[in-house]
Amino acid sequence: MKKISKEYEIGDKSIDSLITELARRCSYDKNEYVLHEILTTAVKLGLESRDMGDLKLVNNALKELRYSFKVFSPYRHTKKVIIFGSARTKKTSAEYKMAEEFARKLTEKGYMVVTGGGPGIMEAGNKGAKAGKEFALNIRLPFEQKPNPYINEKDKIINFKYFFTRKLIFIKETDATALFPGGFGTHDEGFEMLTLVQTGKSKPRPIVFIEPKGSTYWSVWSRFVNKELLKNGLIDKEDINLFRIVTSVDEAIRYIEDFYSVYHSIRYISGLTILRLNRKISAKTLNLLNQKFKDILKEGEIKFTSPMRKEIDDGEYLDLPRLVMNFNMHDYGRLCAMIHVINSDEE
Repeated sequence: MKKISKEYEIGDKSIDSLITELARRCSYDKNEYVLHEILTTAVKLGLESRDMGDLKLVNNALKELRYSFKVFSPYRHTKKVIIFGSARTKKTSAEYKMAEEFARKLTEKGYMVVTGGGPGIMEAGNKGAKAGKEFALNIRLPFEQKPNPYINEKDKIINFKYFFTRKLIFIKETDATALFPGGFGTHDEGFEMLTLVQTGKSKPRPIVFIEPKGSTYWSVWSRFVNKELLKNGLIDKEDINLFRIVTSVDEAIRYIEDFYSVYHSIRYISGLTILRLNRKISAKTLNLLNQKFKDILKEGEIKFTSPMRKEIDDGEYLDLPRLVMNFNMHDYGRLCAMIHVINSDEE
Protein backbone atom coordinates (compact mmCIF):
# COMPACT_ATOMS: atom_id res chain seq x y z
CA MET A 1 0.00 0.00 0.00
CA LYS A 2 1.25 3.47 -0.88
CA LYS A 3 2.13 5.58 2.15
CA ILE A 4 -0.30 8.30 3.17
CA SER A 5 1.37 11.68 2.68
CA LYS A 6 2.05 13.56 5.90
CA GLU A 7 2.26 16.76 3.87
CA TYR A 8 -1.39 16.62 2.86
CA GLU A 9 -3.18 16.79 6.18
CA ILE A 10 -5.51 19.11 8.02
CA GLY A 11 -2.94 19.90 10.71
CA ASP A 12 -5.29 19.06 13.56
CA LYS A 13 -4.24 15.72 15.06
CA SER A 14 -7.74 14.76 16.20
CA ILE A 15 -9.29 15.44 12.78
CA ASP A 16 -6.42 13.78 10.89
CA SER A 17 -6.79 10.75 13.14
CA LEU A 18 -10.50 10.51 12.36
CA ILE A 19 -9.81 10.77 8.61
CA THR A 20 -7.15 8.06 8.81
CA GLU A 21 -9.49 5.71 10.67
CA LEU A 22 -12.39 6.37 8.28
CA ALA A 23 -10.15 5.80 5.23
CA ARG A 24 -8.90 2.55 6.76
CA ARG A 25 -12.43 1.28 7.39
CA CYS A 26 -13.90 2.24 4.02
CA SER A 27 -11.23 1.29 1.46
CA TYR A 28 -9.30 -1.55 -0.05
CA ASP A 29 -5.62 -1.69 0.89
CA LYS A 30 -4.37 -0.28 -2.41
CA ASN A 31 -6.91 2.55 -2.38
CA GLU A 32 -6.57 3.75 1.20
CA TYR A 33 -4.17 6.62 0.50
CA VAL A 34 -6.39 7.98 -2.30
CA LEU A 35 -9.52 7.85 -0.15
CA HIS A 36 -7.54 9.52 2.64
CA GLU A 37 -6.75 12.42 0.31
CA ILE A 38 -10.37 12.66 -0.90
CA LEU A 39 -11.62 12.87 2.68
CA THR A 40 -8.92 15.39 3.57
CA THR A 41 -9.94 17.54 0.59
CA ALA A 42 -13.61 17.41 1.66
CA VAL A 43 -12.71 18.50 5.20
CA LYS A 44 -10.46 21.27 3.90
CA LEU A 45 -13.35 22.55 1.78
CA GLY A 46 -15.56 22.61 4.85
CA LEU A 47 -12.97 24.51 6.86
CA GLU A 48 -11.88 26.96 4.15
CA SER A 49 -14.95 27.76 2.04
CA ARG A 50 -17.86 29.88 3.17
CA ASP A 51 -19.39 29.87 -0.30
CA MET A 52 -22.31 27.45 -0.42
CA GLY A 53 -22.17 27.51 -4.24
CA ASP A 54 -18.62 26.12 -4.20
CA LEU A 55 -19.59 23.32 -1.86
CA LYS A 56 -22.68 22.44 -3.88
CA LEU A 57 -20.65 22.29 -7.10
CA VAL A 58 -18.10 19.89 -5.59
CA ASN A 59 -20.81 17.83 -3.94
CA ASN A 60 -22.90 17.45 -7.10
CA ALA A 61 -19.90 16.69 -9.30
CA LEU A 62 -18.57 14.06 -6.90
CA LYS A 63 -21.99 12.40 -6.62
CA GLU A 64 -22.41 12.33 -10.41
CA LEU A 65 -18.99 10.75 -10.88
CA ARG A 66 -19.49 8.20 -8.10
CA TYR A 67 -22.80 7.04 -9.49
CA SER A 68 -21.44 6.88 -13.05
CA PHE A 69 -18.51 4.70 -11.96
CA LYS A 70 -20.96 2.39 -10.20
CA VAL A 71 -23.11 2.04 -13.34
CA PHE A 72 -20.21 1.43 -15.75
CA SER A 73 -17.99 -0.69 -13.50
CA PRO A 74 -19.53 -4.10 -14.37
CA TYR A 75 -19.04 -3.43 -18.11
CA ARG A 76 -15.45 -2.16 -18.16
CA HIS A 77 -14.18 -5.15 -20.18
CA THR A 78 -16.70 -4.59 -22.99
CA LYS A 79 -15.69 -2.11 -25.67
CA LYS A 80 -18.05 0.83 -26.03
CA VAL A 81 -18.63 3.42 -28.75
CA ILE A 82 -19.92 6.91 -28.00
CA ILE A 83 -22.36 8.26 -30.60
CA PHE A 84 -22.58 12.04 -30.98
CA GLY A 85 -24.88 14.02 -33.28
CA SER A 86 -27.72 16.51 -33.43
CA ALA A 87 -30.73 16.32 -31.10
CA ARG A 88 -32.72 17.95 -33.93
CA THR A 89 -32.19 15.27 -36.58
CA LYS A 90 -35.51 14.08 -38.01
CA LYS A 91 -36.53 10.42 -37.81
CA THR A 92 -36.99 10.37 -41.59
CA SER A 93 -33.47 11.63 -42.35
CA ALA A 94 -30.62 9.56 -43.76
CA GLU A 95 -28.47 10.48 -40.73
CA TYR A 96 -31.06 9.09 -38.28
CA LYS A 97 -31.34 5.84 -40.22
CA MET A 98 -27.55 5.52 -40.42
CA ALA A 99 -27.14 6.06 -36.67
CA GLU A 100 -29.82 3.43 -35.98
CA GLU A 101 -28.14 0.92 -38.31
CA PHE A 102 -24.71 1.77 -36.89
CA ALA A 103 -25.83 1.03 -33.31
CA ARG A 104 -27.61 -2.16 -34.34
CA LYS A 105 -24.61 -3.59 -36.19
CA LEU A 106 -22.17 -2.57 -33.47
CA THR A 107 -24.15 -4.26 -30.71
CA GLU A 108 -24.61 -7.37 -32.84
CA LYS A 109 -20.81 -7.56 -32.91
CA GLY A 110 -20.58 -7.40 -29.11
CA TYR A 111 -19.95 -3.68 -28.61
CA MET A 112 -22.03 -1.46 -26.37
CA VAL A 113 -23.08 2.05 -27.37
CA VAL A 114 -23.30 5.21 -25.30
CA THR A 115 -25.45 8.20 -26.30
CA GLY A 116 -26.44 11.52 -24.80
CA GLY A 117 -29.87 10.09 -24.08
CA GLY A 118 -31.90 12.74 -25.91
CA PRO A 119 -33.77 12.88 -29.25
CA GLY A 120 -32.38 12.92 -32.80
CA ILE A 121 -29.14 11.00 -33.38
CA MET A 122 -29.03 10.02 -29.71
CA GLU A 123 -32.47 8.45 -29.97
CA ALA A 124 -31.47 6.62 -33.15
CA GLY A 125 -28.45 5.14 -31.36
CA ASN A 126 -30.54 3.82 -28.49
CA LYS A 127 -33.28 2.63 -30.83
CA GLY A 128 -30.87 0.61 -32.95
CA ALA A 129 -28.93 -0.97 -30.09
CA LYS A 130 -29.76 -4.46 -28.86
CA ALA A 131 -31.60 -4.52 -25.53
CA GLY A 132 -29.23 -4.05 -22.61
CA LYS A 133 -26.34 -3.02 -24.85
CA GLU A 134 -26.68 0.76 -24.52
CA PHE A 135 -26.22 3.57 -22.03
CA ALA A 136 -27.74 7.05 -22.00
CA LEU A 137 -25.98 10.00 -20.37
CA ASN A 138 -28.72 12.60 -20.25
CA ILE A 139 -28.11 16.28 -19.43
CA ARG A 140 -30.63 18.23 -17.37
CA LEU A 141 -31.36 21.47 -19.26
CA PRO A 142 -33.65 24.44 -18.50
CA PHE A 143 -35.97 23.26 -21.27
CA GLU A 144 -35.89 19.69 -19.93
CA GLN A 145 -34.24 17.31 -22.37
CA LYS A 146 -36.04 14.11 -21.39
CA PRO A 147 -34.47 10.68 -22.00
CA ASN A 148 -35.66 9.17 -25.27
CA PRO A 149 -38.08 6.21 -25.08
CA TYR A 150 -35.70 3.64 -26.59
CA ILE A 151 -33.51 2.98 -23.53
CA ASN A 152 -34.45 -0.51 -22.46
CA GLU A 153 -32.79 -0.68 -19.05
CA LYS A 154 -33.51 2.33 -16.87
CA ASP A 155 -30.51 1.58 -14.63
CA LYS A 156 -28.30 2.49 -17.60
CA ILE A 157 -29.65 6.06 -17.73
CA ILE A 158 -27.53 8.64 -15.90
CA ASN A 159 -28.84 12.19 -15.51
CA PHE A 160 -26.18 14.89 -15.24
CA LYS A 161 -26.42 18.44 -13.99
CA TYR A 162 -23.02 19.43 -15.37
CA PHE A 163 -21.69 19.13 -18.90
CA PHE A 164 -18.11 18.70 -17.65
CA THR A 165 -18.85 15.56 -15.59
CA ARG A 166 -20.96 14.14 -18.41
CA LYS A 167 -18.20 14.76 -20.97
CA LEU A 168 -15.63 13.18 -18.67
CA ILE A 169 -17.69 9.99 -18.45
CA PHE A 170 -18.30 10.01 -22.22
CA ILE A 171 -14.55 9.82 -22.72
CA LYS A 172 -13.44 7.76 -19.73
CA GLU A 173 -15.92 4.94 -20.24
CA THR A 174 -15.72 4.49 -24.03
CA ASP A 175 -13.17 3.16 -26.52
CA ALA A 176 -14.22 4.80 -29.80
CA THR A 177 -16.02 7.95 -30.95
CA ALA A 178 -18.54 8.28 -33.78
CA LEU A 179 -19.83 11.70 -34.83
CA PHE A 180 -22.82 12.30 -37.06
CA PRO A 181 -23.76 15.79 -38.34
CA GLY A 182 -24.81 18.10 -35.53
CA GLY A 183 -24.70 21.58 -34.07
CA PHE A 184 -22.52 23.42 -31.58
CA GLY A 185 -22.62 20.55 -29.09
CA THR A 186 -21.46 17.98 -31.65
CA HIS A 187 -18.56 20.18 -32.72
CA ASP A 188 -17.66 20.87 -29.10
CA GLU A 189 -17.55 17.17 -28.33
CA GLY A 190 -15.68 16.35 -31.55
CA PHE A 191 -13.00 19.01 -31.13
CA GLU A 192 -12.57 18.17 -27.45
CA MET A 193 -12.10 14.49 -28.32
CA LEU A 194 -9.51 15.37 -30.95
CA THR A 195 -7.75 17.74 -28.55
CA LEU A 196 -7.58 15.16 -25.74
CA VAL A 197 -6.07 12.50 -28.01
CA GLN A 198 -3.75 15.04 -29.68
CA THR A 199 -2.36 16.11 -26.29
CA GLY A 200 -2.24 12.65 -24.72
CA LYS A 201 -4.93 13.43 -22.15
CA SER A 202 -6.98 10.60 -23.62
CA LYS A 203 -5.66 7.27 -24.78
CA PRO A 204 -5.50 6.69 -28.56
CA ARG A 205 -8.87 5.70 -30.01
CA PRO A 206 -10.65 5.56 -33.36
CA ILE A 207 -12.56 8.79 -34.07
CA VAL A 208 -14.86 8.46 -37.07
CA PHE A 209 -17.01 11.15 -38.69
CA ILE A 210 -20.04 9.65 -40.45
CA GLU A 211 -22.18 11.29 -43.13
CA PRO A 212 -24.55 9.88 -45.76
CA LYS A 213 -23.39 9.64 -49.37
CA GLY A 214 -24.03 12.95 -51.10
CA SER A 215 -23.71 14.93 -47.86
CA THR A 216 -21.05 17.65 -47.66
CA TYR A 217 -21.24 18.14 -43.90
CA TRP A 218 -17.96 16.57 -42.74
CA SER A 219 -16.19 17.00 -46.09
CA VAL A 220 -16.66 20.79 -45.84
CA TRP A 221 -15.49 20.64 -42.20
CA SER A 222 -12.43 18.67 -43.32
CA ARG A 223 -11.59 21.31 -45.93
CA PHE A 224 -11.71 23.96 -43.21
CA VAL A 225 -9.38 21.87 -41.01
CA ASN A 226 -6.91 21.42 -43.86
CA LYS A 227 -7.12 24.96 -45.28
CA GLU A 228 -7.20 26.97 -42.06
CA LEU A 229 -5.66 24.79 -39.35
CA LEU A 230 -3.14 22.61 -41.15
CA LYS A 231 -2.05 25.11 -43.82
CA ASN A 232 -1.46 27.83 -41.20
CA GLY A 233 0.56 25.51 -38.95
CA LEU A 234 -2.05 25.42 -36.18
CA ILE A 235 -1.97 21.61 -36.18
CA ASP A 236 0.60 19.10 -37.46
CA LYS A 237 0.03 17.07 -40.60
CA GLU A 238 0.10 13.92 -38.46
CA ASP A 239 -2.92 15.18 -36.52
CA ILE A 240 -5.02 14.32 -39.59
CA ASN A 241 -4.37 10.68 -38.56
CA LEU A 242 -6.55 11.23 -35.50
CA PHE A 243 -9.81 10.87 -37.42
CA ARG A 244 -11.46 9.34 -40.49
CA ILE A 245 -14.45 10.55 -42.52
CA VAL A 246 -16.69 7.82 -43.97
CA THR A 247 -19.97 7.63 -45.88
CA SER A 248 -21.21 4.17 -44.90
CA VAL A 249 -22.01 2.35 -41.66
CA ASP A 250 -19.95 -0.70 -42.60
CA GLU A 251 -16.91 1.46 -43.33
CA ALA A 252 -17.26 3.17 -39.93
CA ILE A 253 -17.49 -0.16 -38.09
CA ARG A 254 -14.57 -1.57 -40.06
CA TYR A 255 -12.45 1.44 -39.08
CA ILE A 256 -13.22 0.89 -35.39
CA GLU A 257 -12.60 -2.86 -35.58
CA ASP A 258 -9.37 -2.38 -37.51
CA PHE A 259 -8.06 0.00 -34.84
CA TYR A 260 -8.27 -2.79 -32.27
CA SER A 261 -7.40 -5.68 -34.60
CA VAL A 262 -3.81 -5.97 -33.28
CA TYR A 263 -3.47 -3.00 -30.93
CA HIS A 264 -5.20 -3.60 -27.59
CA SER A 265 -4.36 -0.85 -25.10
CA ILE A 266 -1.69 1.49 -23.80
CA ARG A 267 -0.08 2.11 -20.41
CA TYR A 268 2.51 4.65 -19.27
CA ILE A 269 4.87 3.39 -16.55
CA SER A 270 7.93 5.16 -15.12
CA GLY A 271 8.56 7.19 -18.26
CA LEU A 272 8.06 4.24 -20.61
CA THR A 273 5.14 3.63 -22.97
CA ILE A 274 3.74 0.10 -23.13
CA LEU A 275 1.56 -1.00 -26.04
CA ARG A 276 -0.40 -4.16 -25.32
CA LEU A 277 -1.25 -6.24 -28.42
CA ASN A 278 -3.90 -8.85 -29.18
CA ARG A 279 -1.18 -10.93 -30.81
CA LYS A 280 2.54 -10.71 -31.45
CA ILE A 281 3.61 -8.82 -34.56
CA SER A 282 6.28 -10.02 -36.97
CA ALA A 283 9.95 -9.06 -36.75
CA LYS A 284 9.48 -7.39 -40.14
CA THR A 285 6.77 -5.08 -38.78
CA LEU A 286 8.84 -4.33 -35.66
CA ASN A 287 11.78 -3.32 -37.86
CA LEU A 288 9.43 -1.11 -39.90
CA LEU A 289 8.22 0.62 -36.72
CA ASN A 290 11.80 1.37 -35.66
CA GLN A 291 12.64 2.76 -39.08
CA LYS A 292 9.49 4.81 -39.56
CA PHE A 293 8.91 6.13 -36.02
CA LYS A 294 12.38 6.64 -34.62
CA ASP A 295 11.63 10.38 -34.53
CA ILE A 296 9.07 10.01 -31.73
CA LEU A 297 11.47 8.21 -29.38
CA LYS A 298 13.54 10.05 -26.79
CA GLU A 299 16.14 7.31 -27.05
CA GLY A 300 16.57 3.61 -27.73
CA GLU A 301 14.24 1.57 -29.90
CA ILE A 302 10.88 -0.14 -29.87
CA LYS A 303 11.18 -3.65 -28.39
CA PHE A 304 9.14 -6.63 -27.33
CA THR A 305 8.75 -6.86 -23.56
CA SER A 306 7.15 -8.94 -20.85
CA PRO A 307 4.62 -7.37 -18.45
CA MET A 308 6.08 -4.61 -16.29
CA ARG A 309 6.09 -4.98 -12.51
CA LYS A 310 3.30 -2.40 -12.14
CA GLU A 311 1.15 -4.30 -14.65
CA ILE A 312 1.76 -7.54 -12.76
CA ASP A 313 0.80 -5.89 -9.45
CA ASP A 314 -2.41 -4.57 -11.05
CA GLY A 315 -3.13 -7.81 -12.96
CA GLU A 316 -3.45 -6.01 -16.29
CA TYR A 317 -3.71 -8.24 -19.39
CA LEU A 318 -0.74 -10.38 -18.37
CA ASP A 319 -1.31 -12.87 -21.20
CA LEU A 320 -0.93 -10.27 -23.97
CA PRO A 321 2.32 -9.58 -25.90
CA ARG A 322 3.76 -6.08 -25.50
CA LEU A 323 5.94 -3.44 -27.05
CA VAL A 324 7.91 -0.95 -24.95
CA MET A 325 9.43 2.35 -26.03
CA ASN A 326 10.70 5.64 -24.67
CA PHE A 327 8.01 7.76 -26.37
CA ASN A 328 8.55 11.54 -26.36
CA MET A 329 5.03 12.12 -24.94
CA HIS A 330 4.43 14.80 -27.54
CA ASP A 331 3.74 13.44 -31.02
CA TYR A 332 0.43 11.70 -30.40
CA GLY A 333 -0.65 12.06 -34.02
CA ARG A 334 2.43 10.06 -34.97
CA LEU A 335 1.66 7.57 -32.20
CA CYS A 336 -1.79 6.98 -33.74
CA ALA A 337 -0.15 6.57 -37.16
CA MET A 338 2.13 3.94 -35.59
CA ILE A 339 -0.88 2.06 -34.23
CA HIS A 340 -2.31 1.91 -37.77
CA VAL A 341 0.97 0.38 -38.97
CA ILE A 342 0.86 -2.17 -36.13
CA ASN A 343 -2.68 -3.07 -37.17
CA SER A 344 -1.54 -3.64 -40.76
CA ASP A 345 0.76 -6.48 -39.62
CA GLU A 346 0.05 -9.67 -41.54
CA GLU A 347 -0.09 -12.92 -39.61
